[in-house]
Amino acid sequence: MILAAATNENLAQISNVLIYSAMAVYTLAFLAHIAEWVFGSRSAVGRTAAAITAEARPAVTVNVKKEGGGTAVLERPQVVTRAAPGSRDVPDGPGAAGGSEKGDLYGRIAVSLTVLAFALHVGGVLSRALSVQRAPWGNMYEFSTTFAMAAVGVYLGLLVAKKNVRWLGLPLTTSILLDLGLAVSVLYTDSDQLVPALHSYWLWIHVSCAIISGAALWVGATSSLFYLFRDGHEVRLAEGRTGGAWDNVLSRLPSAATLDKFAYRINATVFPLWTFTIIAGAIWAEAAWGRYWGWDPKEVWSFITWVAYACYLHARATAGWKGRKAAYLALLAFACYLFNYYGVNILLSGKHSYAGV
Repeated sequence: MILAAATNENLAQISNVLIYSAMAVYTLAFLAHIAEWVFGSRSAVGRTAAAITAEARPAVTVNVKKEGGGTAVLERPQVVTRAAPGSRDVPDGPGAAGGSEKGDLYGRIAVSLTVLAFALHVGGVLSRALSVQRAPWGNMYEFSTTFAMAAVGVYLGLLVAKKNVRWLGLPLTTSILLDLGLAVSVLYTDSDQLVPALHSYWLWIHVSCAIISGAALWVGATSSLFYLFRDGHEVRLAEGRTGGAWDNVLSRLPSAATLDKFAYRINATVFPLWTFTIIAGAIWAEAAWGRYWGWDPKEVWSFITWVAYACYLHARATAGWKGRKAAYLALLAFACYLFNYYGVNILLSGKHSYAGV
């Protein structure tokens, strides 16, 4: 028994070391992503010069026989990236690297560091689970570290799927560092066993679905936020106004139409999983407390979050809401998810309050 307790304590210490090590590597990845954006901006002058050269390129003459003789001059066709119906025809930006070789190099270094930090992060979460021999999300500290791990996993998964999401690297590492910093400094709780109500296989099902859903919803919310910035940038360009260096950064993001579509697809894909999360929680509540629904604060805000995302998807599908109105609604829905986690756990009390925080 004493040996087992010592082993569990060692595993908990190893978990802490791995989490702090992951934070250090995430910091390096954060700096590399900043370098990617900075050195990517060095190519702005080159891109502008190339665009001017393309505009000055002479027309292509093709001899076409016309009735009655003579030739016709055909203009070089202009390639335009088509956006959604009713939106601006704006091509996607070149990405965080901005077309610069040095920017692309720093971006690759940043992704490699993120992969290394993710491996350390996974090791820290698994060590925490082994130290208590249960699922590693019995309190806010464990949930926060696992949530951050899932968010990085979603990002890396999208990269493996060859999606154009490297621009997410900087906000991702920023969010992860804030989340883990809050976890280790404010939310930290020593390894301990769960209260009897949580000793159920539904813990693995319900909470894991909530974590994965939240990680994907974070990606959708970040895309919606960046959509608002990019849309403002495109409006300024259409009006002949510029915003200086900030516009150079925004010009490298995907187009507003692409960001809007990407956010919608992410939210629509994860919504069924969030629905299942609530259903699984109700089934678990019946097994633990003898009722499916008791209007506990956590249950209420989970349902409010579900309604907010349902309104977002319904407005997109039936009312044709796209653009800024849809983005505001998506951000409001994600704010409900965040309050459901932080606000309910810290400010309110109920049956879902465990392990102090």
